Amino acid sequence: MNKIVRKHYPVANLPEDLREGLSNDATVRIVLEVEDRAEIADDRSLDFRDFQAEASKPLTRKEALEAIRRFKAQDRPSVSLEDAVARIRVLRDEWDD
Repeated sequence: MNKIVRKHYPVANLPEDLREGLSNDATVRIVLEVEDRAEIADDRSLDFRDFQAEASKPLTRKEALEAIRRFKAQDRPSVSLEDAVARIRVLRDEWDD
């Protein structure tokens, strides 16, 4: 996978749509990654407007119970407290670079 990382990149050099909400004299960390074509195809099949309308509608009791049942059926492994803390520390330490 191709990846480009730029640290301390001036916000003033960003395109206008990426500068929104940021101070022009600030700096940011930029990470560019080449997307897999399969991921792009999957993303295009989703229409955000449909998801947004669906998300704003509250679940009925029956729908909530069905969602819980589907989640439990996935049988995801539980994470120990030590593993969770280790993962968080790795993510936190990425910001120190």
